[in-house]
Amino acid sequence: MTNPVFCAIDRPDLAGALDLGRSLVGHVGGLKLGLEFMSANGPQGVRAIGEVGLPLFLDTKFHDIPNTVGAAVRAISTLEPALLTLHIAGGRAMVEAARNAVQGLAKRPRLLGITVLTSLDQSDLEATGISHSMSDQVLQMAELGIGAGLDGLVCAAHEVQMLRQHFGRGILLVVPGIRPNGAAVGDQKRTIGPTEAIARGADILVIGRPITQSTIPSEAAHAIAKELRQAA
Repeated sequence: MTNPVFCAIDRPDLAGALDLGRSLVGHVGGLKLGLEFMSANGPQGVRAIGEVGLPLFLDTKFHDIPNTVGAAVRAISTLEPALLTLHIAGGRAMVEAARNAVQGLAKRPRLLGITVLTSLDQSDLEATGISHSMSDQVLQMAELGIGAGLDGLVCAAHEVQMLRQHFGRGILLVVPGIRPNGAAVGDQKRTIGPTEAIARGADILVIGRPITQSTIPSEAAHAIAKELRQAA
């Protein structure tokens, strides 16, 4: 199987990010750059990480008026990322503006919708005024996003099975909050292990701290990839 692991490089220093990215070549399927890295290093930093040679997942989390998001997606697509994210809560018109911005590009990024952040649980939803269940909210956002033309969704592993049953294999499901056995949960409230996530139907696993905070990140990534191969 192709390695489904994208390592989350959530740090501001370009030199350290480059060293980490280079050490992971052959051990992960891609690299995810978050807002911290992109805010500190901008497009030049993204281009530098791209030269490592691994597919890039830019976790942009766009959420603004449709015209602004469309223009931002068009601009960032010049960096040729494999994946981009946006908040489905921005509404159908915003999602459609993002989709229209990438149509016709020679190297079109796949657009992923964020339903509910994996750092939130039911009590957090209720605090924002959403009274129905987490699963209902996720499904409502997912239907809106896929209906508006997204390529896939970012979701918690516990939601993968529900989304697979609802949408089938035609969409990409990307799962953050993955924690191998023994890893600290941290600020993720809805986590699961890598092999179980794949078994439930996940396509891409985003794994950060269990790799990046390891004494030897390449060995941690290699161990996860080996576990996934053995379970396949």
